[in-house]
Amino acid sequence: MPEMDNSINIFALGGLGEVGKNTYCFESARSLILVDAGVRFPEANLPGVDYVIPDYSYLRDNRVKVKALFITHGHEDHIGGIPFLLRMIDVPVIYAPRLAAALIRHKLEDHRIKDKIEIKEVEDGDVIHIGADFTVTYFRVTHSIPDSFGLCIDTPQGRIIETGDFKIDLTPVGPNFDLATLARFGSEGVDLLMADSTNAEIEGYTPSETAVRSGLKEVFEKAPGRIIVSTFSSNINRIQQVVQEAVENKRKICILGRSMENVVSIAREYGIIKIPDQSIVEDADIKHYRPNEICILCTGSQGEEMAALSRIARGEHKHVRIMPLDTVVFSSNPIPGNGALVDRLVNSIVKQGADVKQNGLAFSLHSSGHPSKQELRLMLRLASPRYFMPVHGEYRMLKLHGEIGEEVGIPHDHIFICANGDILQLKNHKITRGGHIPEEDVYIDGNDIEGLSGQVMRDREEMKSDGIVSIILTLNRSNKIIASPIVYTRGFAAGVDTHVVRHAQIHAREALDKCLARRASPEDIKAALKLEVERYIFRKTSRNPVVIPLLMMEGNH
Repeated sequence: MPEMDNSINIFALGGLGEVGKNTYCFESARSLILVDAGVRFPEANLPGVDYVIPDYSYLRDNRVKVKALFITHGHEDHIGGIPFLLRMIDVPVIYAPRLAAALIRHKLEDHRIKDKIEIKEVEDGDVIHIGADFTVTYFRVTHSIPDSFGLCIDTPQGRIIETGDFKIDLTPVGPNFDLATLARFGSEGVDLLMADSTNAEIEGYTPSETAVRSGLKEVFEKAPGRIIVSTFSSNINRIQQVVQEAVENKRKICILGRSMENVVSIAREYGIIKIPDQSIVEDADIKHYRPNEICILCTGSQGEEMAALSRIARGEHKHVRIMPLDTVVFSSNPIPGNGALVDRLVNSIVKQGADVKQNGLAFSLHSSGHPSKQELRLMLRLASPRYFMPVHGEYRMLKLHGEIGEEVGIPHDHIFICANGDILQLKNHKITRGGHIPEEDVYIDGNDIEGLSGQVMRDREEMKSDGIVSIILTLNRSNKIIASPIVYTRGFAAGVDTHVVRHAQIHAREALDKCLARRASPEDIKAALKLEVERYIFRKTSRNPVVIPLLMMEGNH
């Protein structure tokens, strides 16, 4: 960590080299503020993992400096990590837009975090002062969820703009992007722009959210039976369009999936989603209506195994099954890594006779909430920054966004493609590279804040691909052998199991004899057995199963 003196350190604990886990830190000698605290949802190669969160160790070690958490909007990849963060450190105050604040309160109740957490709601134009080091101004942007904002962070050393997630939608569902304020900040002088890079690979403009309405309208006009629409529960603008179309077509609306139910309930309470009470039905009452009178709105558009749509497709939902005249709408695009899961779910639904509609040339059923290249160019022109740090994206997205910055005139050496933990230092309106904060992913299995280490995940991956081998032996209190090592395998070397197991036991016994001859400790015995069996198995099979030695001592209970 470089010397702080009077500079401002800028770094990410999540959000760089990945889509999700957004957590950005701004640190002076006296204070540290955070922008967003998100999760990343696990890809198919992370068995048993519910969420991926940042390593909060640096924040824990500097917790006395943490003054506030600023939230840009209410998506999970920006607020989902808050319960885990609050179990690690005390955050004096959370500033959040109205809808995000409601979602955060509900999330804290869900996680049984009962301590009084101060959550202050903010609106467009609000200015918050954090001591003498940070002044944060909220300005409205357009995104796929209402109450989305960018932040202008003024410090004694210079001005930073963090865009949050945005797209420049000139016909949005909801309020307009506050382009005038962004332009004013740019004309006054912006030292560093940190901007959303998710769609940096796509030329042109991201289609307006209102363009989706015509695709939905065609589906509702032509569907002969029930309509089942699956989208992200946090895509509130999309949900509003679906329910509006359902009400206009006199279809009852059934909402399935815990997260969808929670979000819709909160958004209705705040008047953001408008559904007449008489238009909502419970899943148990669907059978009382004709199929062409029903619209089911559910989670599961990413093929998640436990989401509502997957359970319906497998026939595991108590009241809803796929029927031959159903029209199933995937109103989202697969997140990178989820394509195979979505394809498998689609095939299952089609086999049961339903008609599946996905976003494509024939139907516009989804519009991204993120900016394509022309919007990125416009953002860079309006903000006119001296230095540029692409954020929120995988490495190739950050790199392409950096190239867009060069296109509009930012010098190559003023563009910083960073990884999580890399530090930029802002001092006297100049940006330089600093050091690096150690960081790694933390894998959450359930609600345990301790999480799982990278080594645990590597072990799971090895068990999945190469299986597991256990070595069991029993000694008495005098380290005499009561039972020679016995080797058991699961998911390993099915074709040569007998030969490999027999010879693995011989090698384990030889290693044990050597250990006993030199009076090795129990821990040394286990280590020697593990190493010998691993080497033998790899030599014979070129595979690396997880090898677990179990040493039992006679008389121990």
